[in-house]
Amino acid sequence: MRRRFFLPLAAGALGVARRRAAAADKITIALMGVRGRGRGLTKAFCDMPDVNVAYVCDVDQNVVDAAYRIIADAGRKRPPLVSDIRRCLDDRSVDAIVMGTPLHWHAPGTILACDAGKDVYVEKPISHNIREGRLMVEAARRNQRVVQVGTQLRSLPVTQRFFEYVRSGKLGRVLMAKAWNVQLRRHIGHQEDEPVPPGIDYDTWTGPLPPLPFNRNRFHGTVNWHWHYGAGDIGNDGVHQLDLARTALGLPLPAEVSGMGRKMYFDDDQQTPDTMNITYHYPDKLISYEHRLWNPYGLEGCDNGVAIYGDAGCAQIGRLFEGKFGFRVMDDKRRIILTDAHDGSSIDAPHVRDFLDCIRSRKRPRVDIEEGHLATSLAHLGNIVARAGRGFRFDPERETVLADEAANQYVKRVYRAHWSTPKNV
Repeated sequence: MRRRFFLPLAAGALGVARRRAAAADKITIALMGVRGRGRGLTKAFCDMPDVNVAYVCDVDQNVVDAAYRIIADAGRKRPPLVSDIRRCLDDRSVDAIVMGTPLHWHAPGTILACDAGKDVYVEKPISHNIREGRLMVEAARRNQRVVQVGTQLRSLPVTQRFFEYVRSGKLGRVLMAKAWNVQLRRHIGHQEDEPVPPGIDYDTWTGPLPPLPFNRNRFHGTVNWHWHYGAGDIGNDGVHQLDLARTALGLPLPAEVSGMGRKMYFDDDQQTPDTMNITYHYPDKLISYEHRLWNPYGLEGCDNGVAIYGDAGCAQIGRLFEGKFGFRVMDDKRRIILTDAHDGSSIDAPHVRDFLDCIRSRKRPRVDIEEGHLATSLAHLGNIVARAGRGFRFDPERETVLADEAANQYVKRVYRAHWSTPKNV
């Protein structure tokens, strides 16, 4: 028995030993995907003194140098580079996987990690489709794993104060939340398919998806804008705002969704909408989501934000204060009666700290996988409206579109035979 773990027997059919990190010891992680958002997570976890980085896992050797510089600047030893996550999962010294991969690997990687007895920090959006998200929740529960979703704004003290104010009753009767993602995205142009560049393990990058030829507009930062791999900007960025709106109102998934989504501005290889207006219908409330990816001037004072509307006032949260995140409250006379801003410290640190603390305590983290699934499912429902070209009724319990098979097909997807393909899809 290793000194740093106590190994109790798990109950039920699993019949496997469970590990619990001793409070005085370091938590050993593998960093899976270290470009883009993964690079930010590399710094956030390396800033934590009780973390040991055992592996860098990435399929593209061309992007790892920046992550290794972050690791070195933090005074840490250089961990080995691997391209196959199974190497990390087979290592019993690894406690957790930190997943900053492209979206199409979030669900397969999380499910594999949970089944291997690892805890997981997974970036948003958690899944490519609604069915994948539910399988992630089930994997976390059957393996009793801690899974934190990377909607890190939820862990900021100022966000907690925003939720408290909304729930205090001071806004009067609250009937509606509006979430928006209004910013100027870049034109990605058109690219021809090409041979896979040197240093890229493209088959592993493709994972469980039916393979497509390599194309730079379906790889790295542009991968989110292609339906085969991504969930558009409602999944990429809008999920943050949908998460805040749904949490503030304490709502489950809706019973009806309506609206529109299509490309109106960009003439390029993007497939996902640059313009969306989606309404999520509840018995006594609604959430409205809007995105316009061709405006540099935002909406209601900020590019991405949330407003909670009551009959006695309105509370808005976003980058409202010269780019600084926070919230403000207006009363029924249009007077701003309260402002509250983030203190400027790291936005990632409180969320990462919550995850690490929950690995030790075995409590559920602030944005547990079920919470992340609900927020991400709102994004998927908006995309189904866009792809089907119409609204629909939805069964929140069975997580299926009602009486519309053409729309319901987007609740899940087709996979190829691959070692990472989720079961029971």
